[in-house]
Amino acid sequence: MLLSWDIMIYFFLGTTVLSMVRIVIGPSSADRLIALNLVSAQVLAILVIIAAKENLSIYLDVALVYDIFGFVGLLAITRYLLKKETSK
Repeated sequence: MLLSWDIMIYFFLGTTVLSMVRIVIGPSSADRLIALNLVSAQVLAILVIIAAKENLSIYLDVALVYDIFGFVGLLAITRYLLKKETSK
């Protein structure tokens, strides 16, 4: 029997796959950037749900580091896209 934790994990995995499709076929860079940010948030949510389900705080530490790197990566990609746009 599936518990509510498992249902939420499968839900986030499914929406992550759909967001990955948007990253691949996104018509513009902005669409891809938003989808990448959404995937990052969904993976973060999965890590937090696993931490609550297994009652292990190590997953919360991993989620925090993942979120920090995701934010820094998002800033780097945004800066690159802005430089590319202004050079045209």
